[in-house]
Amino acid sequence: MSTRKLNVLVYTGTGTTVASVRQCLFTLRRLLSPNYAIIPLTESALLKEPWSSTAALLVIPGGADTNYCRVLNGHGNRIIDSFVRRGGAYLGFCAGGYYGSARCEFEVGHSDTGMEVVGSRELAFFPGTCRGGAFAGFRYASEAGARAAKLQVNKDAFPSNQEIPDTFRSYYNGGGVFVDAALLKDKGVEVLASYEEELNVDGGEGGAKAALVYRKLGFGGAIVTGPHPEFSAVNLEPHPNIKDYDKLIAAMEEDDQLRINFLKACLEKLGLDANHQNPSIPSLSKLHLSARDPQDVGGLLASLTEVITTDENGEELIKGENDTFLIEHQDSRWSVNDVRTALENAHISTEDDHNAAKKPKYDAGQAAAVDGLIDYNKVLKTIVPHEQGWPEPKETPYFNHADYYSSLKEFRRHETDAYEWGDVLLYGEAVTSTNTLLEKNHKLLSHLSTGFTAAATTQIAGRGRGTNVWLAPPGCTIFSTVVNHPAHLGQSHPVVFIQYLMAIAIVEGIKSYDGRLKGGAYADLPVKLKWPNDVYAQDPENPWTEDSTSTSTSSSTANGYNRQRKPNYVKIGGILTNCAYSAGQYQTVVGVGVNTTNGKPTTSLDAVLAKFSQRHNLPPFRSERLVARLVTRFEALYRDFLRNGFSRDMEERYYDTWLHSNQIVTLEAEGGVTAKVVGITRDWGLLRAQEIGPDGRATGKIWALQSDENSFDFWKGLVKRKI
Repeated sequence: MSTRKLNVLVYTGTGTTVASVRQCLFTLRRLLSPNYAIIPLTESALLKEPWSSTAALLVIPGGADTNYCRVLNGHGNRIIDSFVRRGGAYLGFCAGGYYGSARCEFEVGHSDTGMEVVGSRELAFFPGTCRGGAFAGFRYASEAGARAAKLQVNKDAFPSNQEIPDTFRSYYNGGGVFVDAALLKDKGVEVLASYEEELNVDGGEGGAKAALVYRKLGFGGAIVTGPHPEFSAVNLEPHPNIKDYDKLIAAMEEDDQLRINFLKACLEKLGLDANHQNPSIPSLSKLHLSARDPQDVGGLLASLTEVITTDENGEELIKGENDTFLIEHQDSRWSVNDVRTALENAHISTEDDHNAAKKPKYDAGQAAAVDGLIDYNKVLKTIVPHEQGWPEPKETPYFNHADYYSSLKEFRRHETDAYEWGDVLLYGEAVTSTNTLLEKNHKLLSHLSTGFTAAATTQIAGRGRGTNVWLAPPGCTIFSTVVNHPAHLGQSHPVVFIQYLMAIAIVEGIKSYDGRLKGGAYADLPVKLKWPNDVYAQDPENPWTEDSTSTSTSSSTANGYNRQRKPNYVKIGGILTNCAYSAGQYQTVVGVGVNTTNGKPTTSLDAVLAKFSQRHNLPPFRSERLVARLVTRFEALYRDFLRNGFSRDMEERYYDTWLHSNQIVTLEAEGGVTAKVVGITRDWGLLRAQEIGPDGRATGKIWALQSDENSFDFWKGLVKRKI
């Protein structure tokens, strides 16, 4: 099983500033999505979790590097150093630049102000001194010393420099200069850009006045910076009391594309695949509420009466715990713009009314994106009920409702236990997260029946395990389905198995995309499950890996040596289940995301189909049809579960789809105990593992394994209890 390094981790622990972290996340998500997931990394996670195996880049943002030293010196720095030298990348902005150097000299001679910081640093990715502030005027927690620093780019340091600017202006506030960087070529140092203006400190010999430097380290590399090329002008608040701050913002706005091109080149210098398309995040779209029988939409609205409020303009609102929804009836669309503007203006956070007037207004109903940090929870969401018929293709050009509902009807002919889930659908072209819209708004969720489904073409704040958030690009099949599981069945039919039912539904649904559960045209597609909630497929680009310990049936002989091969699997999807207890039932929202036509960040079902199908000219996957197939399969499995529980037959079907039979695991928290996975427990769905002694034989002990909620790799955080 292949692990592609698809995570870009932004440190958010002790020492960082909120502004620096937010600017990092904002910019990196625009430049690296959908090729990578941009994920905040807490101090605890950096020190305790196995993040390095799946990370391509670690980012240390601006802040105070003395605090970084306080919490990461020793063990933390050894982890970071090993990560880089084994092929990872390090990007340190400003304070992260000081921290990544061999020595920090900051405001030397100003001990009376409490700002002087002098001392060695452990990482030493830049094998010299970072000295600052490069320009005078810095004050902690202030914009008084900020400026638009003009940088001269060393284009020869970049393999392909057609789009790289000769110069550009970057936000700067307290960063350093990398002393004598031009003289350290023998240690692998390359100057990427230099300050053009005169500095307030001595930049050393060589005349480079190095503002950004790169260094190759083992199999990886590091870039450290003095300025903040990750800062975007659109996210800087006006400061009318600071002289020329408006000119700073104007200069950065003027050079924004130059800054973006330079930063892309830096990311590619570190080995990452930057997105060269439009880096903007799409706006939220309207949410279209429809039903197989359009009259059911009116029934649903009637059931929501107690949570619908009417404002002074007669507009209907659902004020959920996380989001506010405006119900835009088709016969009254002309009247909604005023209330949308009023509500959105009420959420603008400004220093005064003058500044508020300068803030761009965000219209959730517009297709064109507005760049900038937006609190999407406060953006008004518009629901358009379709009580007379399905949405027209021009209203939802990326989702054909007629195709979806006809596919539901078709698949139900093959599923005797599927007859109502998915009948009511809430679809949005671009949403925050289908799970968030349902699960985080209990007032709305409590009135939704089992089988209610929300779908989207793009998620701009898709949710994963833990705090993972990323942009789910067009081409994914994205949906969430509501399951209200009766609480009195909690012991005999534990709610934890609902995620396993969906896991089976995904694999069986893909393999029966033509409607036939056995022997269909798609049945040979190599799609599997990784416990507990990930979907994997054999990699079309690199289908096999050599493994001398493999028991795979595929092998080859060359030059007298026998080489075992095993399938190489990559992640193509995942399941996120959220559950809350209310009114005698477990209100569960089961979210699914599957790469369908998009080849990034790993591969897609269409690519798997083209590579591995034994039949030619099979129709490619369509999201509308795939949602219908997975929902009908899920419904049939759930009704079987209500009758028979997680039966032996259901258990075996789960094993038929997973990757872990006889997998050997090491229980690190238990002193290195070795065990072999033999299944899952039928009470709470934990892993069943047989302990293996030093001689390789079973000891007779059986353990139930569960995760310690590790957010990077469940398999690295297993804890055991004897059964």
